[in-house]
Amino acid sequence: YEIRLSLVGSEMCIRDRGNTIRNSSIIRHRMPPYLCHTGSGKKFPESGNTFQHTQYIGNMKKRIILITILTTTIMNGIHAQENGKNFKVSDKVTVENVRYDNRFGITVAADMYLPKGLDTTKKYPAIVIGTPYGGVKEQGAGIYAMVLAERGFVTLAFDESYNGESGGEPRHVSSPDIFVEDFSASVDFIGTRPFVDRERIGAIGLCGAGGFAVTAAQVDKRIKAVATASMYDISRADHYGWKDSMTKDEYDAMLERLGEQRWKDFEKGEPEYLPSFPPDATTAVPEELDAISAEFWEYYAMERGHHPRARGGFTTTSHLSFINFPLMEYIETIAPRPLLFIIGEEAHSRYFSEDAYERAAEPKELYVVPGARHIDLYDRTEMIPFDKLESFFTEYLK
Repeated sequence: YEIRLSLVGSEMCIRDRGNTIRNSSIIRHRMPPYLCHTGSGKKFPESGNTFQHTQYIGNMKKRIILITILTTTIMNGIHAQENGKNFKVSDKVTVENVRYDNRFGITVAADMYLPKGLDTTKKYPAIVIGTPYGGVKEQGAGIYAMVLAERGFVTLAFDESYNGESGGEPRHVSSPDIFVEDFSASVDFIGTRPFVDRERIGAIGLCGAGGFAVTAAQVDKRIKAVATASMYDISRADHYGWKDSMTKDEYDAMLERLGEQRWKDFEKGEPEYLPSFPPDATTAVPEELDAISAEFWEYYAMERGHHPRARGGFTTTSHLSFINFPLMEYIETIAPRPLLFIIGEEAHSRYFSEDAYERAAEPKELYVVPGARHIDLYDRTEMIPFDKLESFFTEYLK
């Protein structure tokens, strides 16, 4: 038997090697990397988010003791964060941790933010908010959700499938189709709250989720307005390289490597993971990193944005899904629903939004934040144009 502790539930899950659920309960906390090992001493990928103990535990008392010890360890690991978040929650909002399934049957974890004193007999506009690629709802998406809830919106910051507290295994697998679906599943949930006007639902996508939000809106007309911040078109970057610089020879060699990796993963019985950010916040950026990697390190690997559930480390073969399935292919069909692209003046990623803006139909707007880099629009509340977001959604969610 194996005891699997993951981020998708709140109890314990015991499975046999055939993955039969013995107890459908699951613990909703990440295992620290130093506990990610098997009974044989083999270390699991630190980004795997699971702890497997292959030794059969003969009685429930021992299981309870083991789980109690591990859960205590986990919670101590995030003691520096308020309720697991890396920002202070405003006293002007209330937060409810919720769960709902997408159409693939994967449980999505989210935080719903409500204006303090919300009158549940009335109907309010709502906004669903996706995290930066590899991020979690306790970081930037939560900041957006909190501030916009202060301004009268019902908001929902969610973890993409296979990430954070959401379900899906293996952990940290990427699927543009499923990540796009997570936006629509979030609309399913928020639109069925009795205090939400389902005709006034918008979406915000940060970084990679910007491409997912726009793509969701192409077919989900329930999304009445879309805003992105520091958007990344991951499919374009993976298929064509940075700024479309990949040669045909490089592209073919990449596919050869990824094809070989699939065989290795199959024979090993588990996927290879790309390098992840460290388990604990660091105090400096490694000198050998390039400028873009250094910027992401500053956010994900340092005190500024570090979170134990947001350490990157996607499966190596996740690239294949993005390479093969383009995002925002039908962006012009979103009209007459509006699009707002927010970029930093100094953002390395701004070309993704600028090109998407050119392809989109009216109404559309490209908003440039002076002096802002890519990551500044994750969490710098003095730079994030919340007044602009409020006016945009107030105008179009009416």
